[in-house]
Amino acid sequence: MGNALVTGGGRGIGAGICDAIAKEGWGVAFTGRRPAGELAGRIEELRALGAPRAAYFQSDVADTASHAALLDAAEAAVGPLAALVNNAGVAPTVRLDVLDTTPESFDRLVSTNLRGPFFLTQAFARRAVAAKAGATIVNIGSISATVASPSRGEYCISKAGVAMATRLWATRLAGEGIRVYEVRPGVIHTDMTGPVREKYDRLIADGLVPQARWGEPSDIGRAVAMLLRGDLAYSTGQTIQVDGGMTMQRL
Repeated sequence: MGNALVTGGGRGIGAGICDAIAKEGWGVAFTGRRPAGELAGRIEELRALGAPRAAYFQSDVADTASHAALLDAAEAAVGPLAALVNNAGVAPTVRLDVLDTTPESFDRLVSTNLRGPFFLTQAFARRAVAAKAGATIVNIGSISATVASPSRGEYCISKAGVAMATRLWATRLAGEGIRVYEVRPGVIHTDMTGPVREKYDRLIADGLVPQARWGEPSDIGRAVAMLLRGDLAYSTGQTIQVDGGMTMQRL
């Protein structure tokens, strides 16, 4: 195993990803917006799980000017990076009908969920191409890329963009020995879904999800670990649905 950078790795899905790859012996560099002092315990947890090296960096993926310094710092802390997991993302502060969506909310979501990861991928890929060592990139998307939610249209649009960015990077980088995937979570038990927990409890009870439960961050973590291991090495550009069967067509 090598070393991976996971954005937004301090909580929720990102934490589940870090745990899963640490158990498989990956060195883990992860980012978030919280001060480093608040994540010291997480570093020790990842080492206890099996990560030979672990480091945290306070970073905002939307700040594209900071990407080069982040990659430099991550490699200085854990070693050469063999994988990038673009997980960091935000939801609307207030859910509004698309008739009422504000430019400020739209720009915030696109900047963090799409623009930032796109240019971090660009910076990472340039280094990987120059190193000629191969690499894996995993974008954490959402079923909202195809399932329309008019009360958070800007989120759906940002995730639809992530889906296309995955295909673009996979096409461009395949010849360079760099695999690119999208993992598309469904309804996952995290702090982001906390405000709508009762709503989804009811929907799941009524049959929204064939597997009849919430997804957990560990479900996403295992999918990412599989991709980083190279289990789907001949499948670049593919989307892995981790949604309990929610988006299957059913009668």
